[in-house]
Amino acid sequence: MFKESLDKPKEECGVFGIYNNSDAAYLTFLGLYALQHRGQESVGIVSCDGVKFYQQKQLGLVSNMFNEYSLSILKGSSAIGHVRYSTTGSPNISNIQPLFIECSKGYIGLAHNGNIVNSKTLRDSLSEEGSIFQTSIDSEIILHLIAKSKKKDFKSAIAEILPSIKGAYSIIFIVKDMMIAVRDPWGFRPLCIGELGDSFVFASESCAFDLIEAKYIREVMPGEMVIATKHGLKSEIICKSERQSRCIFEYIYFARPDSIVFGKSIYHVRKDIGRELAKEHPVDADIVISVPDSGNCAALGFSEESKIPYDYGLIRNHYVGRTFIKSTVKDRELSVKIKLSPIKKNLEGKRIVVVDDSIVRGTTSKKIVKILKNAGAKQIHFRVASPPYKNPCYYGVDTPVSENLIASNNSIEEIKRFLNVDSLGYLSMKGLLNAVNGNSSDDKSGFCTACFDGDYPVKIEKLFRKDIFE
Repeated sequence: MFKESLDKPKEECGVFGIYNNSDAAYLTFLGLYALQHRGQESVGIVSCDGVKFYQQKQLGLVSNMFNEYSLSILKGSSAIGHVRYSTTGSPNISNIQPLFIECSKGYIGLAHNGNIVNSKTLRDSLSEEGSIFQTSIDSEIILHLIAKSKKKDFKSAIAEILPSIKGAYSIIFIVKDMMIAVRDPWGFRPLCIGELGDSFVFASESCAFDLIEAKYIREVMPGEMVIATKHGLKSEIICKSERQSRCIFEYIYFARPDSIVFGKSIYHVRKDIGRELAKEHPVDADIVISVPDSGNCAALGFSEESKIPYDYGLIRNHYVGRTFIKSTVKDRELSVKIKLSPIKKNLEGKRIVVVDDSIVRGTTSKKIVKILKNAGAKQIHFRVASPPYKNPCYYGVDTPVSENLIASNNSIEEIKRFLNVDSLGYLSMKGLLNAVNGNSSDDKSGFCTACFDGDYPVKIEKLFRKDIFE
């Protein structure tokens, strides 16, 4: 059963790995700390000293899991880590990554970000052949396929089985004498390579490199397998796709502003998105404010382009944990008030432009508008730094089913009335692509835009689709 989501998509997962460093476990802890925004349900690390493997896993946040004692257990000069928000499989102990198994080829650990869209077919086939699954997540399928491969070594087995997997995967494997990073041929989810002295580092986002003072080298290319050993890095393309499909929502919402993702600065792309939004939806107003924190960069860009001053209107309480769906309407409304507080002096009697990254369900946006009106705002002009979000994602992001996506069932005018705002403007697809491409080009080749236009680049299994689950 799939969980009901809040008014934002859940951030998928974050993966990190480091090879050949005496502080591998501690640096992995720091890397996961930097990637915490990509998953808050669980955290885990698997390390290796060249002979033995060690692991620590727990539900909850990185800061709650690791301390001096738990890190001391994680011996070795190589480690991989994972922070998770479940997109397939429930949030329980058995589903916490990294996964770790022993098979005829030896021991292997896996940290996976993405969704396998032919997982039902693969899992059924493996079960019929005698495989016994210990988790309910699609990532375990990859390990079963590797263990079942006739190839003698892990590298060859991974190269053999990955072309049979359809969908999104950015994976870091750890084995006794090497670390292997792979990315699906469509390039849905990010994965990058860094250096720290004689160590090699892999991470979902470059912000993890900054924290440990590693040097960003490049992305793992779509369809590429990168192998780190004591002899250095080796690379080979193991599967190809005619179409690149990088998740465009990484630029809009998922990635941290200080990261480089898909070769571009998230901060600067988001400011450019705000500039495009101001060009498309100008308005007479007194101040521009953001819905913190995801709307901050776009609001700055909107302000610079429109010449309307940017100011703080809402303050986010950073000491409040993730607010999951509450049981009553009163509780749900209170959760927004706890997280966001208005600065009344900046809002009273003002015509306000409110910039947010997206509107998914619309419920939180409506409550934010109510907070601003109660604080004395004279007019509220809502600007959205993305096109209308109309379709669920099946490539590693947890989103509501279509019937719960407000833009899937309502016109912009109807959404405007629902929010109770004076005007509402969404960024066009052309404007988004111009900002992302950085060259006034509205070419969408190379990106997955299915959440906006329903153009799914990889066929979705019927039994995988979330909207058939009750």
